[in-house]
Amino acid sequence: MNPLTQIKNIQKATKREIELGLGDSASWHARFKHSAYVFVGGLDYDLTEGDLLCVFAQYGEIVDVNLVRNKDTGKSKGFAFLAYEDQRSTVLAVDNLNGATVAQRKVRVEHVDNYKKRKAEAEGEDPNAVEEDEEPAAEERDEREKRGGRGGDASDARYQR
Repeated sequence: MNPLTQIKNIQKATKREIELGLGDSASWHARFKHSAYVFVGGLDYDLTEGDLLCVFAQYGEIVDVNLVRNKDTGKSKGFAFLAYEDQRSTVLAVDNLNGATVAQRKVRVEHVDNYKKRKAEAEGEDPNAVEEDEEPAAEERDEREKRGGRGGDASDARYQR
């Protein structure tokens, strides 16, 4: 599914919850209450970890930033994983930043159900030895694979406003 369609679907689900007055336990976010990680896609390739901290820290204290980079060149691949100290901050980030424009690009922010780097740390393995192939939570989450592992092309019309 197109990343922009995913953004719109998440925004519709959140708006509907608000209209229905659903509580936290009935929210679609409750499915991810065990994970404090979010996936951020569609990032500008020139953004740094510090830039991500500036944008995402407005919703809570960030304890881990993994801006995925090309192993050979060190350049950003256009997506990242962030962990908040408090899982409730992930709900705020997803609701408020999904579909927001950051550095003239529309970003996708989703919950992460199963973050492998975190699992490796818990099992005492070297977390840096784990490949960055973790997946965001949505069923249609393979935009990176469709574009050959890249976070998107700035010249792509889908990312222009």
